[in-house]
Amino acid sequence: MTALLLDSITEADAAVGGRVLICGSHGGRIAGHLASGAAVRAAIFSDAGGGLHGAGFAGIRAVDAVGMAAATVAAASARIGDAEDMAARGVISATNRTAAALGVAPGMSCAEAAALLDAAGEPEAVLARLPETRRERRLGGRSVVLADSVSLVRREDRGRVVVTGSHGGLIGGDPRRGLAADVAFAAFNDAAIGIAGAGLARLRALEPLGVAAVAVSHASARIGEADSTLDGVITAANLPARRRGFEVGARLRPALEALR
Repeated sequence: MTALLLDSITEADAAVGGRVLICGSHGGRIAGHLASGAAVRAAIFSDAGGGLHGAGFAGIRAVDAVGMAAATVAAASARIGDAEDMAARGVISATNRTAAALGVAPGMSCAEAAALLDAAGEPEAVLARLPETRRERRLGGRSVVLADSVSLVRREDRGRVVVTGSHGGLIGGDPRRGLAADVAFAAFNDAAIGIAGAGLARLRALEPLGVAAVAVSHASARIGEADSTLDGVITAANLPARRRGFEVGARLRPALEALR
């Protein structure tokens, strides 16, 4: 059976049950739980560079506990958020034990790994639901939205300050999917920046809209966790963000506290 391509794990629904999935999402913990909840048989994600505490691999380790085969491709080999690109030129960077037992190994192509994963059995169980969280907190005298995923950003967030745990890549390379609202400011994880600067593509797409956007280093913040992004170190800032005083090398939290 041909692997199913999804640019984001948030697009998974009942129709993906029993399929082998090549997914553009990072391989963080929440991605693993969402894949398990959708009854995916096996999955390949982007490693987002691994990052702090190996957060980009946490999802494939989580699903190993229920017997789901999973692997990641290197962000340096294919664009994060782009399943088609991953399938075409992605290179496997890590596997869990279940996938390794099927012969999947680092260094092989994503396409070769997907073919091997077609022999994967159904997982033994489904991981407990791990909801992504959205919350608000006061910072620097203003309310800041902390969203573990950009999928939790709403239209009514227009004009607000939003900090996400998501990667800074574009879903399917589509600039129209930058954000659901024209926020005043947005922060992302740089996902190791990756091939063709894919991990920063969302910053570039938001620039002509006047949205100030930054990315923090994957080595300084756990991908998939907005609270961790808040404590990250800025590695990239688009022009509107630079005009508002955000500088590469600065910690995001104090930069936001100083924002007027």
